[in-house]
Amino acid sequence: MRKNLLKLFEERWKSYRHRFVPWMVLNLRRNERTLRRVNDRAKDKPIGDGEVLGTLTSFFTALLRNDWRKQTEQLGLLPAVSQKKYLGKQNDLIGMPKVAPCATMLHTLGFCIERKASSLPSAGIGVFVTEGQVPKGVTVAMYPGTVYQADEPILFQSIGNPFVFRCIDGILIDGNDKGLSKLVFRSCSGRDRFGPFCLSDNSWLTPYPENPLAVGQYVNNCSNEKAANVCYQEFDVPDVFPLELRQYLPNVNYRTDIQRPLRCVVLVSLRDINKGEELFSNYYTIVH
Repeated sequence: MRKNLLKLFEERWKSYRHRFVPWMVLNLRRNERTLRRVNDRAKDKPIGDGEVLGTLTSFFTALLRNDWRKQTEQLGLLPAVSQKKYLGKQNDLIGMPKVAPCATMLHTLGFCIERKASSLPSAGIGVFVTEGQVPKGVTVAMYPGTVYQADEPILFQSIGNPFVFRCIDGILIDGNDKGLSKLVFRSCSGRDRFGPFCLSDNSWLTPYPENPLAVGQYVNNCSNEKAANVCYQEFDVPDVFPLELRQYLPNVNYRTDIQRPLRCVVLVSLRDINKGEELFSNYYTIVH
C-alpha cells in the first residue's frame, strides 16, 4: 500500500515539476538553460506592449465577427462607427457560416495552437502548433486565470496547484482549470459585468475555449534537451482596450476594488516555430 502511494506521488510530482516555480528555483544551477536573465522588469519585454495590444485587438475582433449572431445586443449599444467595424457595410457577414475559433486563429494570426499530450516524459499535457507557422517575436498564447495582488489570500487555492504563476512584482495568476480555482474564477467572472457586456472569458475552463490563445498554463518549461522557444511577458490591459472585446480576456481580478489595470501574461515566440512543434517556456530572474 505504501509503495503504491509513493509511486502515485512520484508520478504526480513528475507531471507537476515542469510547471512548479519552486522546483525550478531549486534546480536552476543544474538546468541553466531554463533561466532567462533580465536586468530589470522594464527590460523584460521581448516585444513592445503596443504589439501585444495590436495582436489581441485584431484577433479578438475576428472572434467577435465570427460570432456576431450572438453579439447583437452588445453591438446594438455601440456607436455606429464601431458597429460598422464589426459588421461591415449592409451586414456583410450575413450568410457567412460560423467557423471554429482555431480556424479563426489560423486565418488571423497564421497559426493555431492546441493542447495535446506532451513530448516530455511524464509531463502530462503540453501545447503544440497544430497548423501554420509561428514567426519570431509574436504573441503565441495567454496565461489565463484569477489575478491576485501580492497582499491577497491564495493559500487554499494554491495547495497542490502547479498552475500558480508569479509575476516579477509579486502578482499571482492562478491558471488552474479545476477544483476551487475553477469555482473562484467563475464566481469572479460572473461578478464583473457592465450591463450586457462580459468583462472576461471563462470558456478556457472547458476543453473548447472561445479564445484558443488561452492555454498558456499548459506550456511546459524547457529542459536541457528541449530548448525554450517562447517566453513569458507581462502585459497590463490599458483603459483604451475596447469594452466589447474584453469578453475574450481569460483573466479576472480576485478583488473588485483594484484601481490598477488588469494584469495579463502572454507568451512570446523566441524564434520561428513550425507546425508540429511543442511550445517550451523559460523563467526569468532579476539580475542586480
